[in-house]
Amino acid sequence: MILAFDTSSAACTAALFDESGECVARRDEVIGRGHSERLVPTLDELLEGRKADHILVGVGPGSFTGIRVAIAAAHGLAIGWDAELSGMSSLALLAAGAHESEIGAAILGGHGELFVQQFHAGAVPASELRNLAPSDAAAFVSAQVVVGSGARQLVEARGWGEARDQWPSAADALKLPIALRSMPAKPVYARAPDARVREAA
Repeated sequence: MILAFDTSSAACTAALFDESGECVARRDEVIGRGHSERLVPTLDELLEGRKADHILVGVGPGSFTGIRVAIAAAHGLAIGWDAELSGMSSLALLAAGAHESEIGAAILGGHGELFVQQFHAGAVPASELRNLAPSDAAAFVSAQVVVGSGARQLVEARGWGEARDQWPSAADALKLPIALRSMPAKPVYARAPDARVREAA
């Protein structure tokens, strides 16, 4: 079985797939904060005593704390179950839930910036992942429909298009291209850290 989960956004989402790839159980809950308290009970409810052979965990970009909570849990489960562990793109997971031939994904980042990426149908990347100010993101994303927590800001800055409030759902995990669900299980922050190494005088 395959267990997929993501806590990179305000949503806490998890899904369990059988050997044929069919989703046999799912949990999707928008909680805002508190992923560290909610994730394990969510997984317990979902699994009902079952174990997975393969774990897919959302690696971001997104909430710094949320990403780390999910990855830590995934590593612990993988060790306990002796399961295979892979990372999946949280932005691609967001895009996979939209049924459009071209889709822009935009989520709120730090310092008023947005994490953005454009996708073709099937969550196939049509651009690189970028961390941009809303005005720059508006010029970067050309898709009519934009989804995610930063969609409204992007569309307002651009002056046209449709913004949809949408959250990633782990039930869409197996819709991702192989490359975007076989990533290393480590955080993708998509921006330089705020802390800098101070050079010696």
